[in-house]
Amino acid sequence: MTVRVFQDYYPDEFAHCYGCGRLNKEGLQIKSHWDGKESICHYTPMPHHTGGFPGYVYGGLIASLIDCHAAATASAAKLRDEGLSLEDLPLPRFVSASLKVDFLKPTPMGKVLELRGMVKEIKNRKIIVSVTVSAEGQISAKGEVVMVQLPESGK
Repeated sequence: MTVRVFQDYYPDEFAHCYGCGRLNKEGLQIKSHWDGKESICHYTPMPHHTGGFPGYVYGGLIASLIDCHAAATASAAKLRDEGLSLEDLPLPRFVSASLKVDFLKPTPMGKVLELRGMVKEIKNRKIIVSVTVSAEGQISAKGEVVMVQLPESGK
């Protein structure tokens, strides 16, 4: 059985994000899903995602992955908090109000990156998500993202 990911439930008009939009063929197209109380995403950087030092991932990519994984996590968490499942409604969409990333060590290229998200707070339209990025079990970056739900009009 194929696991449907959070991004599969984004309404088409909100599915074009460079990082997480399933309809953006040039984008990263990350895929996030629940793993118990945490959200999880696996992503393998391409050679062109290298940073200033050969063999390591560009920090901007890591920040983008954290940002988009947190947005997907916030969307799914909002439904879960309301007692709903992914099948019940289109996912509400969230945008970043604040993104803080700590780079703990260089992230190696050529490895599958694992992002794990944990919801720290849900308060009305605001959700705070913490995310770790690891390669081969070694955490290389941590982020905290304050996400704000878009109004239903999307503006």
